[in-house]
Formats: sequence, C-alpha cells, structure tokens
Amino acid sequence: MRLHTVAFSNLRRRKSRAAFLVAGLLVGVGTVVALLTLSQALTVQAQNNLETYGANIIVAPRTDGLSLTYGGVTVAGVSVGAEDIRQSDLARIATIANRRNIATIAPELLGAVSVGGRPGLLMGVQPENEFDLKKWWSVDGRPPRNGPELVAGSAAAAALKLRTGATVSVDGRPFTVTGILRPTGSQDDDLLITELATAQGVLDKPGRVSMIQIAALCSDCPVEKIVAQLGGVLPGTRVTAMQDKVKNRMHAIDQFRAFSWLVAGVIIGIEALVVFVTMMGSVNERTREIGIFRALGFRRLHVTGLILIEAAVASLLAGALGYLAGMGVSYALLPLLAGDGVSVTWAPALALGAVGLAVLVGAVASLYPALRASRMDPTVALRAL
Repeated sequence: MRLHTVAFSNLRRRKSRAAFLVAGLLVGVGTVVALLTLSQALTVQAQNNLETYGANIIVAPRTDGLSLTYGGVTVAGVSVGAEDIRQSDLARIATIANRRNIATIAPELLGAVSVGGRPGLLMGVQPENEFDLKKWWSVDGRPPRNGPELVAGSAAAAALKLRTGATVSVDGRPFTVTGILRPTGSQDDDLLITELATAQGVLDKPGRVSMIQIAALCSDCPVEKIVAQLGGVLPGTRVTAMQDKVKNRMHAIDQFRAFSWLVAGVIIGIEALVVFVTMMGSVNERTREIGIFRALGFRRLHVTGLILIEAAVASLLAGALGYLAGMGVSYALLPLLAGDGVSVTWAPALALGAVGLAVLVGAVASLYPALRASRMDPTVALRAL
C-alpha cells in the first residue's frame, strides 16, 4: 500500500474536512493574489500619474555661473542665459535609448517685454504640452492659441490690471487676454503665457527656446540614465534631474508597495493558522486510524509523510483555484478602484508563486500535527478500539 494512495483515500472519505481545508487556503491565496495584482496595477497607475505630474528633468543652456531662478534659467533685464536652445534639437530627444520613458516634452521661451509701458515676463509655450505637464494650472478662461493671445498669471494680471477679454500691448503689439491663471504660489503667477511661435516672433528669436521641461517615467529606468542620454544628444545644454521630485515620488510608491506586502503577510499568517487548526483537528479525530497504521508496521516517517501528502494535495488544489479566484476578483474590482486605462496582468510567475505559497504554507502548518501523529503510541491508540 502506497502512502499517496492512502492519502487520496483519506481525503475522499473526509470530504467535508478536506473541503474546509481547501476553502481556507483558497480564500487566503485568492486574497493575496488579488491584493498583489491590484497593488501592482494601482502602483503603475500611481507611478505614471506622479511622474507625469510636473517635470522631473530640466534642459537649460550651458552657462558659467548661472543662478537658478526659473527652472534653471535666470531672467534679469533682457538676459535669458548665454545662448538659447534650437527648437529643432527637440527631435533628437526621440532618438535616445529610453525614449519610451519620456512622457511629456514642454519647450519654453522666456523674455522680458514691455506691457503697456510696464516691464513684464513673457513665456512662450506649446499650450497642449505645457498644460498637460502642469496639471495644477487652472485658467479662468481658455489657454492661448495661435496668434496674439495670452494667459496672464494671477500676480501679473493684478499688477497690470488685466482681465479676460481685454486687449493689452506687448512690445507694441496688441494681444488678447484669453484667461487668467489662478494662483499657483509659484513664479508662474508672474508670467504672461502665449503660444511658442508667437513669443518667438515678439522676442525676435525664431526657432529658439530658453529651456525644456521633461516628465520622464522612471519606473524601470533610473532617471540619471535618461539625463545622461539627453546630455549626449543635446550638446551645449545642461540636463538636470530634479532629484527631490524623483525621490519623493519613488518614496511614495515604495511605501504603497510595503503596505501591500505587510497586509499580504498578515493574510498568510492567518491562512497558516487555519491550516494548523484544521490539521490538528484531523489528527485528533484519526487517533484510532493512526494506531492501526502503526500496528500494521507503518513507521513514524510513514505517518508524517501521510499527513504532509494530504496537506500538500489540498494546498496544491487551493493554490490553483485561489489564483484563478484572485484574478477574477482583480478583474471585478480594478475598474471600480482605478477607472479606465489600467489593466490586470496575467503573470505566470504570480501563478507559480500562488501555488508554491499554498503548498509551502500547508506543509509548514501541517508539520507539527504530522510529527505529533507520528509520535503517537500505537498501544495507547489501539486501546480506544
């Protein structure tokens, strides 16, 4: 008589207890799988949201002794760095090895202008990219489009007495104010924002930009590597990673992951306790059976193996079913938690991990009950017959 034959027979005879054991493990494994799958999907979404919320790389002209006042460019009087960047050089960014990590590229041209006889700071942008990069920008009105239109920062609007729909002279050219930027608490409040080509015409700098702000996705690539690649394709510029933003974002993601693993660990502990209690109850119920086995010549190793095989079979089944259940729960909950644009990933490694985890937990939690059964005195067990 082989041990696995006896083990399968015992599981069939005690279907209710076997079903309870499988259900306990299934719920635990399914919960862990769902938690880790949802955590991974939400982590990717959070990471992408964080990394596209503002620039984390600045490309500015290379100058000596440049003090930073606005994203790496000093504006004093009519001076904006030593030499502007050619707008045509932006196409080189698409040639770097990690170009797929570049989420948004926002070129900007800065220059001092006269606004109705008073000094002002004009910034030319590509509105679609700029507003996508700076999601905290909120405009009462609308962004500028092609032509002589501008959005005034809150401080600039107050100082120059601008309002939406008004016409203002910028270096002698009439501009329509299409909106007022709500207060941001930053230097953006002092700007007059217009379309890039329009600013290039006003400042007499065709095809030039003062700086480039870049949002880079750094989940699978260190931002320093992207900085080095950008420096290689943009000679004559200084490429700088805004380390405080990068580190803060990655710290937030790491905390989220750590919390998910902590919860998963608690669930695994509860799962092990369920298996332990179930197997101990099974051993106590099978005192007579174990005594007969020992009387028939079963050694302690055989009894231990018998209990562990039963636990392993139930754990294997629970692991497979738990993975499928966990993925099903993930599919059901993810749209409610993350909305559109995030999908559940079927990971073979997670499937193997779920089955392996179930078998490991089942074996470890069943080890003491198995050893206890193997140490049972057959004469004491047989007296109950």
